[in-house]
Amino acid sequence: MTNKLWVYIDHFKGEVLPASWEAIGAGKTLANDLGGLVTALVFGDGVNDLAQQAFHNGADEVVLADDPTLADYRSEAFAALLAKLAGDSAPEAILFPTTTRGRELAGMAAVDLESGVLVDVTSLEVKDGTILATRPIYAGKLLATVQCNAKPQIITLRGRAFAKSDLDESRTGTINEVDAVLSEDEIAVKVMEYAQAEAGVSLTDAAVIVSGGRG
Repeated sequence: MTNKLWVYIDHFKGEVLPASWEAIGAGKTLANDLGGLVTALVFGDGVNDLAQQAFHNGADEVVLADDPTLADYRSEAFAALLAKLAGDSAPEAILFPTTTRGRELAGMAAVDLESGVLVDVTSLEVKDGTILATRPIYAGKLLATVQCNAKPQIITLRGRAFAKSDLDESRTGTINEVDAVLSEDEIAVKVMEYAQAEAGVSLTDAAVIVSGGRG
């Protein structure tokens, strides 16, 4: 039986957050050890190009939900869709980048699927067919190795902890198109506008950070 490893692709205004590609890299390592495939979950509106990018960054398959109701991230719509897909397909694990949206969606998915969340994971390994996750505890003073006995295992991955797969723009794969679960009338939250962030380099993406202080 082929193990299904899913990776949620977090994107905003047509750009995939780099942590999503790192999550695919982590998924590929697990897939090699478990004997499975990495499936990227791409939800949005007009996001077919992002599905192709997922293949280029290592995904074997893509589940594509392309619908106007998914144009903006709204947790209830995304969580309902994810719960429906996972309930139908029973993946071994779902990996999320530790982004604002990734953390929220992982938590909601765990509630809907009656599973648990392994948060802020910095390394993964497979032992006797079981995924073991290592994460920092006590403000990073100790490392704990944990596992989730429920399925699917829901895991959020710390940024910069996992390597991306090598980019290969010749890669392709199977796209499985699915429908949104909630209609616009069933979604309570409406996105009116986005506040413009100040220009600058994200500390998460910076190659070098220089700080100073006393003491």
